[in-house]
Amino acid sequence: MLVALALSDSFIAESWFDILVRLVVAMGLGAACGWEREKVSRPAGLRTFMMVSLGAAVFVMLGFAMLEGLDEADPSNTKFDPSRIVAGIITGIGFLGAGTIIQSGGQVRGLTTAAGLWVMAGIGVAAGMGLFTLAGIAAGCVLFILALMRWVGERIPESDAEDPS
Repeated sequence: MLVALALSDSFIAESWFDILVRLVVAMGLGAACGWEREKVSRPAGLRTFMMVSLGAAVFVMLGFAMLEGLDEADPSNTKFDPSRIVAGIITGIGFLGAGTIIQSGGQVRGLTTAAGLWVMAGIGVAAGMGLFTLAGIAAGCVLFILALMRWVGERIPESDAEDPS
């Protein structure tokens, strides 16, 4: 636990400005990825992606603030694990993503948007922890997958054969 405490010191927002920067980065990256979903009329777009990223950043910052508060109250008795907050975020976003998946006429739609929301939560966690390089690179990867890979997918000829499975 002492190792976790030592590692967590760099993740704690030290000032209001630091908090603001982390939240703005989370919202900005959410906006960039959500805009792509919005422009292709997907069920979750700009605002949803921004809210998921912002919420994840807020929850992870709250976790580290609670850890700091508990450590100040009694350093010998800190049994709080902020990684559980991250696990809760991942689980919660899974439920939100499930709401974007629609099955209609034998086709499943919304899986990419659901996966995007799930990854966006991870990006929000990274921004909330102040890991801006990780958050930015991950958001770039998401945009690459959503935009460029859709373009590639549109050029792959569809098969008329039935799926044997």
